[in-house]
Amino acid sequence: MAFRGDGDGQSRMSGRRFGRGGRRVIVGTELRSLLLALIAAEPRHGYDLIRSIEEITGGAYAPSPGVVYPALAMLEDLGHIVAENAQAGRKAFAITPAGRAEVAAREAEVAALTERLSQLAARDPASHAPVRRAMNNLKVALGTALNGGDAERPHEIAALLDEVARKIERLA
Repeated sequence: MAFRGDGDGQSRMSGRRFGRGGRRVIVGTELRSLLLALIAAEPRHGYDLIRSIEEITGGAYAPSPGVVYPALAMLEDLGHIVAENAQAGRKAFAITPAGRAEVAAREAEVAALTERLSQLAARDPASHAPVRRAMNNLKVALGTALNGGDAERPHEIAALLDEVARKIERLA
């Protein structure tokens, strides 16, 4: 079974959307195929999947939750994965027989994508990986902190970010 949207060009990522040379890091259905292959290896939470992809790239790229969770929802709608019992509000996803068949059908695509992603680590200075990891953690924390709270929260967060920016500027 093909994924809906094959070749529709609607692959979206935040952060580093393009690799060096202007090419997208992940295009089309590649993200869904990779997520499915990772889930086939073992049931995982969305955040675990993001971290796994980040590890494959040596920290050079991590898809945003805003891309991963809709892809997981689509895989679930297609019957390729199922949500297992949620712990602390986190759903783990497991593969279904239909999902295993899809992984088998896309084995070559996933292998090529994994190889391409692992090459990002070789092209990217390893010294930058901790900064990218921290930036991704900040992005997730900001998204969580801005969901709810009072009218002062955005001002408090902005003040903290401004303070950190000033400290980083002093390092240069």
